[in-house]
Amino acid sequence: MKRWISLALWLSLALASTSVFAKAPTALFYMMDSQKSINSLEAHIDKIDLLVPTWFGVDENGLVSGAPNMYVLNLAKAHHLPVMPIISAGGDRKKFHDLLGDETAKKAMINGMIEQAKLYGFTGFQFDFENIAWTDRDALTLLARQTAEALHKHGLKLSMAVVPNAPGYAGRGPFGKWMWEYWRGAYDLKALGQALDLVCLMTYDQHTRWTTPGPVAGMPWVMDNLQYALKVVPKEKLSLGIALYGYHWFAGDPVGEDGKEKSNISAQYIDADESFPLARQFNATMQWDPVEHESWFYFYRDQMREWVFLPDAHAFRDRYDVVKQYGLEGFCAWVLGAEDPKVWDELPNAVR
Repeated sequence: MKRWISLALWLSLALASTSVFAKAPTALFYMMDSQKSINSLEAHIDKIDLLVPTWFGVDENGLVSGAPNMYVLNLAKAHHLPVMPIISAGGDRKKFHDLLGDETAKKAMINGMIEQAKLYGFTGFQFDFENIAWTDRDALTLLARQTAEALHKHGLKLSMAVVPNAPGYAGRGPFGKWMWEYWRGAYDLKALGQALDLVCLMTYDQHTRWTTPGPVAGMPWVMDNLQYALKVVPKEKLSLGIALYGYHWFAGDPVGEDGKEKSNISAQYIDADESFPLARQFNATMQWDPVEHESWFYFYRDQMREWVFLPDAHAFRDRYDVVKQYGLEGFCAWVLGAEDPKVWDELPNAVR
């Protein structure tokens, strides 16, 4: 009898120990060089596991340009916070296509990345290549594989931000076709998942300045893309994108620079430090969508309705719960400084 009691006690202690020491999802936060982004980093650095700043670019010749913000880098080092900067091609589709087809240029880029990582003590880099033609799909995969293999030889890691591409083919309408041709279709998730150390699934911007008003990242859309990605990417390599910013839709000036009149439905990014005051200014009622798991409100200006959709702390918590439920490597949140301050109440302190 005593033996069974001891065994039961041991099992309960073991389970308790597992729950206490289980690794929390990696909290990856992107940051820009804006003062607002830096302020947020200063205030919450001990809840961030991996910092991904927008410091570097590459041109069609493979020239890596940019430099770290030394104040931010030194602050990260003082807190033992790993830094993995973004390298981007600036969204120029033609120049990036030229880079992909030039082996000399690719080697120059990779060597430049390794040089910068060694010089500043980065853990690696994150590719953020967007606005890519679907016909460059295999070339993009090859670049990721070549770069990862080279970085690994130097003890460095390569991650990549990818546009979510469920259902895996172009849709029926012209917008779906356009999205596949120049946004979703370039990412071979299975091959990228094999080559990369981490895949950051950009599950945000479901609705944008190109679309009608709607959630930044509605939960059904997020889940469709997550479940599609999990078919080919191991969960230990998958980070769920969480938006911290909102969108504000309004009627823009119908008279263009050429003097001609046409419809001009406009949308702009809006951060929490702007959206919440805007709602108060116009006495708008903040509403919660239980299907999309996102907050929104509308108000009238010049007798015209304007819409704001915003992922607040409630929306963040629900997506963070998904990360934990699915056992994902973590989440990747864009961008420091845009967030509802209550977001930080949902996160544990980082373990370094």
